[in-house]
Amino acid sequence: MEQLFSLRRFLDAPPPAKRKQPGCELCGAPFDGPHAHVIDVGERRLMCTCRPCFLLFTNSGAAGGKFRSVSERVLKLPDFALRESHWEALDIPVGILFLVRNSSSRRVVAFYPSPAGATESGLPIETWDEIAAGHPILDTLEPDIEALLICRRRESVESWIVPVDACYELVGRIRRHWKGFDGGAEAWSEIDEFFTGLRERQGSCV
Repeated sequence: MEQLFSLRRFLDAPPPAKRKQPGCELCGAPFDGPHAHVIDVGERRLMCTCRPCFLLFTNSGAAGGKFRSVSERVLKLPDFALRESHWEALDIPVGILFLVRNSSSRRVVAFYPSPAGATESGLPIETWDEIAAGHPILDTLEPDIEALLICRRRESVESWIVPVDACYELVGRIRRHWKGFDGGAEAWSEIDEFFTGLRERQGSCV
């Protein structure tokens, strides 16, 4: 009898909820493949969206500026690199950094990947002014939706203008695979794969 009651609780239990199919966070349309992102500017939150909803917010004035479609520009900057004094001023523990213009605070914010996600690093206005001096291309950096991404290694430095969601993709890869002090082979393999993907998408610097 005790076994019967044990089984009965499973028979009386409601059926498990079906796993919700991924879909657009604005209209609910399901995704059949890769999807785009729109940023809620006030909340600094990326939303997964279908292509039609993405296209609604490509204009900076759409929805009163509350939502912006994340940029799709991928541009390598072969002649740009941070000076050693700028790295020291930022005081970051890794060689990967991305900088975003925040339209709400009207300043440039620096982030670096960490086990906790994207960690903010202080960036004085005068430091950004020094970084941007002599590099007019940085004036084209779109607030909130694009980032200046820099990866510095012993043998090389890569600098890019990329969609801001690409930076968070890189942060996620590092967070999942980083081990120990130097990250380990698996993490750096993920980083290499990420930058290979950027090279396949890149435009030309003009």
